[in-house]
Amino acid sequence: SALVLIFSDPTVDVMAEIGYRANISAFYVSFFLAPIASNATELVAAYNYAKKRTMKSMTTSLSSLLGAGVMNNTFCLGIFLGVVYFKHLAWQFTAETVSIMLVEVVIVAIVANRTSLKMFHGVLILVLYPLSLFMVWFLENKCGVD
Repeated sequence: SALVLIFSDPTVDVMAEIGYRANISAFYVSFFLAPIASNATELVAAYNYAKKRTMKSMTTSLSSLLGAGVMNNTFCLGIFLGVVYFKHLAWQFTAETVSIMLVEVVIVAIVANRTSLKMFHGVLILVLYPLSLFMVWFLENKCGVD
């Protein structure tokens, strides 16, 4: 916990600076980099499972990543919605929220009743990540959603 407190503010500053220098919105930079940074331990564990190249280890690898992703999205979205509600903040995050919720629904639909996951499922789930970024951009820039 102390390390998170020490390194979180500089990390946010670095992500904002990357966005500034690349002329990209800080949201898109953080949307890409923050999950990688915050889930580094899950990524390493999943990689180690996947190196074994058995059906069981690959399924465990994907399942751990899916569980971490859904848990983080749900937890962070809950905290975010609580802050907006209790602090009476203006709602300006419809596109982001729709994107997160749609990705979670699709992931649940993919993995809900499966005992093992195939490479196709992993690729499909991986494609959801850039697709969610595109969805946020599309909703904000083409549909006018805040």
